Amino acid sequence: MELMINGVKRNCDFPANAFAIYALRNDLDLKGVRMGCGDGHCGACTVLVDGVPTTSCDLPFWALEGKMITTPEGVGTIEHPHPVQAAVLAEQPGQCGFCLSGILMSSVALIDSGMRVTEIDVRAALDKHLCRCGSQPRIIKAVMAALEKVQTV
Repeated sequence: MELMINGVKRNCDFPANAFAIYALRNDLDLKGVRMGCGDGHCGACTVLVDGVPTTSCDLPFWALEGKMITTPEGVGTIEHPHPVQAAVLAEQPGQCGFCLSGILMSSVALIDSGMRVTEIDVRAALDKHLCRCGSQPRIIKAVMAALEKVQTV
């Protein structure tokens, strides 16, 4: 199957009925996609599918065909990080950081939506993400810092 991942066409020979996370992590070596609960509840495996945050651990691989997939590897660069990446680096909100890749993806989708976003919107967007370290207040602070930079421009 040919997929558009992080702006690049990639061929992937993976069973269509397998879950997307296994193809992304194992076949395509995109380790920024993290396996957490395996049931779509914790959000660690979140990727963007046509710009929409989607858990990949419960997404059939066949559902990716014809879609634009963005993983953490496809967001920003070292030279030009996305505002959320820059804020996370500056604020250092996570303890273990395991949840941050999924949170990053949902935050990027929210910020890139072009909507005027409030803290309530951020909390709603991140509501389905589980941070076992209890770093949610610091994570929300970092996303709000990114929003301040984007929305004042």
